[in-house]
Amino acid sequence: MLVFEPVYTDGVAQISYLVGDSKAAVAAVIDPRRDIDVYLRMAKARGLRIAYAIETHIHADFVSGAQALAKRTGAQIIGGRSDSYQFDLHQASDGETIELGQVRLQVMHSPGHTPEHISLQLFDAQQGNQPFALFTGDTLFNLDVGRPDLLGEGSERKLAGELYRTLFDHYLPLGDRTEIYPCHGAGSACGKSIGDRRHSTIGNERLFNPALREQRSEEEFIDWLLAGMPEPPRHYARLKKLNVRPAVQMEGPSIPPPLAPSDFEALAAQDVQVVDLRSILAFGGGHVPGAINIALRNEFVNWAGWMLDDTRPILLVGESADDVHEAVTQLYRIGLDDIKGYLRNGMTDWQNAALPLESIGEWSVHELDRKRNDSDVMLLDVRSPAEYEAGHIPNAHHAFVAHIDTALGNLDRDKTIATYCGSGYRASIAASILKKNGFKKVVNVPGSWAAWRAADLPVA
Repeated sequence: MLVFEPVYTDGVAQISYLVGDSKAAVAAVIDPRRDIDVYLRMAKARGLRIAYAIETHIHADFVSGAQALAKRTGAQIIGGRSDSYQFDLHQASDGETIELGQVRLQVMHSPGHTPEHISLQLFDAQQGNQPFALFTGDTLFNLDVGRPDLLGEGSERKLAGELYRTLFDHYLPLGDRTEIYPCHGAGSACGKSIGDRRHSTIGNERLFNPALREQRSEEEFIDWLLAGMPEPPRHYARLKKLNVRPAVQMEGPSIPPPLAPSDFEALAAQDVQVVDLRSILAFGGGHVPGAINIALRNEFVNWAGWMLDDTRPILLVGESADDVHEAVTQLYRIGLDDIKGYLRNGMTDWQNAALPLESIGEWSVHELDRKRNDSDVMLLDVRSPAEYEAGHIPNAHHAFVAHIDTALGNLDRDKTIATYCGSGYRASIAASILKKNGFKKVVNVPGSWAAWRAADLPVA
């Protein structure tokens, strides 16, 4: 009997799959995440042996768990054909079959997102001799396709052309009833704008996916796809390199020690990154001097990847030990493992120890509107360039939060810097970096652009 279990991972919006045959008691895991216990529990509960750990491609947005799964279960690692791999795996050829009892997976070479990318057609003997589903990796998503620009080195147009041929010559002929199961859902930056559904069909995507519904030549498709492609998150290039090397720390995330305020303060004075996980309002009210605010919401892991240096240790401040351990797990998924500890009992112990506090002012959008033309106020939009160009507050300066370190010299330290973004989340990151770099008068705007538009205030 077919076993088919998707595993969705928040933050990275990643989807892996446990697929197999319960009668034969054998299974494969497709695109496993780094913390693999979820697959071990599922296999144990169903009486399955995990025989294969399959990589559709060399991932850029999370650390693969394939090597850890192989170590724990004896599974064979299978991936596409690439000279980049520095560990042992079976590099599958197009058309090769992976047998799982009455269930089988057939490999389809599907380059475009990456050169080595493979997709997997799913067959079940109880459902005829035709594939009924396709694991598409990062090639085809709901309402989107995989971006072909992550390798850089001028390979974008070549890969976009290969993506076109994969989609139109290999995917669409499978037929409209074919179900598709991608590696990502909405929120991942592996596509331009991935839709909300975590699975779809070829027919649905033919009707509603802008990459498929319009008739374009290959050159027109390439031009369309590459136009307006957003900048890839900074950590993607690092993870690409990490995922071809022999894995380290395969036992799961370490548990960092709780630190007394005095010990935390001593470590924070060294070359350490202090990350405050609390809400933007709590952070603004009072925080450890020099801390960066990356609130523990669904966006956390993406912005931690953007903003944190993997070569420097990390200290955490949270509302609770549970929040800290959740953050540690999410950081583990993107290879940020050097966490020296966390502030015991959070800011309560810190303030009770009479240690220094920093704060960041908070303006409503109505207060911002009243003050935005004052000569001593500088308005700073920290959204992406595309968001800024689509509409912004009149007279706002622009510096994308991911590159704000390089914009510090263009900001007036004598003025009050008011940061805003889409909701206040990225603006709080930016404001905390300004404060860390010695700007004295910094305010954040909770609600930011969403609140500004809701209040029907002027737009440039």
